[in-house]
Amino acid sequence: MESNHEVAIANDSGVESLEDLSETLGPQLRPVEPKQAVRFGDVVFLAIPFRERDSLPDAARFAEKIVVDAMNPYTENFHVIDLGDDTSSELVASQLPDAKLVKSFNTIHWETLRDLGHPDLPESERLAVFLAGDDSDAKTRVAGLIRDIGFGPVDVGGLVSGGELLEPGSALYKREITVEEAQDTVQTLRARQG
Repeated sequence: MESNHEVAIANDSGVESLEDLSETLGPQLRPVEPKQAVRFGDVVFLAIPFRERDSLPDAARFAEKIVVDAMNPYTENFHVIDLGDDTSSELVASQLPDAKLVKSFNTIHWETLRDLGHPDLPESERLAVFLAGDDSDAKTRVAGLIRDIGFGPVDVGGLVSGGELLEPGSALYKREITVEEAQDTVQTLRARQG
């Protein structure tokens, strides 16, 4: 892991299932149980199937943590779940009311994150990673992590209005564009939201 952050990783298959990943990515990656992962860091990433979010550790464990919601509302067959008028992050925020929630990393493919980070490029030329949230300090921290891995953060607004721009099927979803292009696109979309 080139960014030199210590990372705890967990899944529901157990620590043993993550040992190969730890060997591949280096000693900064520590396989742990889910409750330990939440306790481990100041920033917690949720990257599980959205439909399984009820399996998360107790909400109190997330209190005052920066929680990055990287989940997308898909069924097992990859159909988008109808959430009515809510965004997926609104539902996560209601589940984790004392967390500082930031929606991010859900619109970009994991292989892109693995292969296309370029910390050597000027930020405007890096690929964009979008983020939305209501806590400005939390967004600043997540934006820093995005920069650390060689991408450029593009803030799309609050959790509700910005979150709408990050849902599956939106104009920003799965778009690999530079920060400069992304800022222009977000400005156009904001004008349409009006």
